[in-house]
Amino acid sequence: MSLLDKLKKNSTIKDTAILDQSVFFTEKDMIPTEVPMINVALSGRLDGGFTPGLTMFAGPSKHFKTMFSLLVAQAYMEKYEDAVLLFYDSEFGTPIKYFETLNIDKERVLHTPITDVEQLKFDIMKQLQEVQRGDKLIIVLDSIGNLASKKEVDDALDGKSVADMSRAKQLKSLFRMITPHLTLKDIPMVVVNHTYKEIGLYPKDIVGGGTGSYYSADNIYIIGRQQEKEGTEIVGYNFIINVEKSRFVREKSKIPVTVSFDGGIEKYSGLLDVALESGHVVKPTNGWYASVDVETGEVGDKHRLADIMNAEFWDPILENEKFKTFIEKKYGIAYGNIMGKNELNVNEEESGPLSHWNE
Repeated sequence: MSLLDKLKKNSTIKDTAILDQSVFFTEKDMIPTEVPMINVALSGRLDGGFTPGLTMFAGPSKHFKTMFSLLVAQAYMEKYEDAVLLFYDSEFGTPIKYFETLNIDKERVLHTPITDVEQLKFDIMKQLQEVQRGDKLIIVLDSIGNLASKKEVDDALDGKSVADMSRAKQLKSLFRMITPHLTLKDIPMVVVNHTYKEIGLYPKDIVGGGTGSYYSADNIYIIGRQQEKEGTEIVGYNFIINVEKSRFVREKSKIPVTVSFDGGIEKYSGLLDVALESGHVVKPTNGWYASVDVETGEVGDKHRLADIMNAEFWDPILENEKFKTFIEKKYGIAYGNIMGKNELNVNEEESGPLSHWNE
């Protein structure tokens, strides 16, 4: 018996396996949403999507964080007809219309109201203990931004007004406990969080809830927003998904997604700028757009912007392998060989701190 076999046999952990036989590496689930650029934000690929583990959407109030989270849940529940959504609610402000708009089967949603961190921790751990790998469960927590600690609530009931130092500790404990279960049992969890501005000359957005959620999350997205106008009338919002942390996408990438008041999330939003950059779409004259066959250079019929936001225009581009590759190179993280100095295309004078590579 080899040493490897001995170690495997002697392990007290039942899931111990040789790496290329481990289900935690060989059985990775990736669920695409209906919006291509959201798939890019989640995975760096047009045909990608989200994976099990902890994903966080953070941002100020009214920044569509809950809707983005439910869009992810809808994709999961559509792929798995027996999937269940466990919806932890601390804000009680999510309209039932959100679920109806996304065609989420409300009969498969378990709504659990929570008022403090400890209540959430005890309930979610009890639920996760009962779930087996292979059970199709997705968890949405909306949100941790407004979730108080039990001490904070008790102090208020006792008429005390003192700073609560336990909340960050309890949140860190919560995520430290649940993260292994999400990975081991292949469960995606989406968390809504708030951001606040850092004090300073150049303030930046800080994700609330302490370091526990930040360190535990596989993916963190900070949502920005700009108004979409027709003349002086606001008709929707242009949201920017800022990649703060990701296992698949380059950090600080910015993914645009448009939401209109009339039609909701625009499926093909965010694609035009990338397609212009890649050469798959051109702008023959101001305000007009045309697709390009990159193999032959042939330019298609020109259209106004409002007339290209459809499957007829975008599906051939989305299926084009060169466009897919362009997206992956622009947004994705390349996991390859360690490169030596010569492969980095730098010369001796400019190499600086890279000069010790390949020595």
